[in-house]
Amino acid sequence: MGNIILLALLGAVFYYVFKSYSKYEKYSKEAFKDFSISHDSLKRSELGLFVALCAKVAKADGHVDALEAELVSNMLDDVSSVFPEPAKTKDILKEIFNEEKNRTDNIEHLAHALSHATKRSQAMQQQFMQFFIQLAFADGEVSEGEEKILAFIAEAMQFDPQAYHAIFEQFEKMMHNVHPQNTLEDAYKLLGVRPDDEMATIKKAYRKLVREYHPDIIKSQGKSEAYIKEATAKTQEINQAYEMIKKARG
Repeated sequence: MGNIILLALLGAVFYYVFKSYSKYEKYSKEAFKDFSISHDSLKRSELGLFVALCAKVAKADGHVDALEAELVSNMLDDVSSVFPEPAKTKDILKEIFNEEKNRTDNIEHLAHALSHATKRSQAMQQQFMQFFIQLAFADGEVSEGEEKILAFIAEAMQFDPQAYHAIFEQFEKMMHNVHPQNTLEDAYKLLGVRPDDEMATIKKAYRKLVREYHPDIIKSQGKSEAYIKEATAKTQEINQAYEMIKKARG
């Protein structure tokens, strides 16, 4: 069930976390045109701090599964696109993610730093916190370890407890509204593949659709909530179809 809803949740969150980018000049390509790309500079930036904390949340239940890794990669593509040398930027942000996912001694430091970097905007802090919470829900439920890390980050960022619980409850309700794909025939049709296609072909079609309906962080700025809901619903259908086919094939 976790894999079925993973992309749906994360597909939606990419927009909600970053939809304020258009309101902040520093997130434009023009503002970043003179940014010197290096491991240290990115790690100190608020987006680097955000990636580092994402790593803590993703690994809080003991592992980062393949689908989580793929979706984090999609998110990093979008974030990296505002920097000079996007490919180099993404590689460095991936390094930061991989370094930080195995550390637990610096969560408070990173959360304090992110809070300071975003202190100009409570809305931005709320969007980041929303991402962390949704990431924790990605596998279907929040483990004890994930809940502890989320609470620790929220406290270190001095995040409003009522706002934190409101976001948490919002995604608990979302989990109850997830419904499985109806039939295997429908699943094949949705992915645009045939029952006799090889699994590699089906996976390729699936990943292409995920990318197509993933709400690009930059290009989706200013889009309506209806757009995001539609993209989220479509992504959910794609995942349900793919998981049903995988299960049928053993």
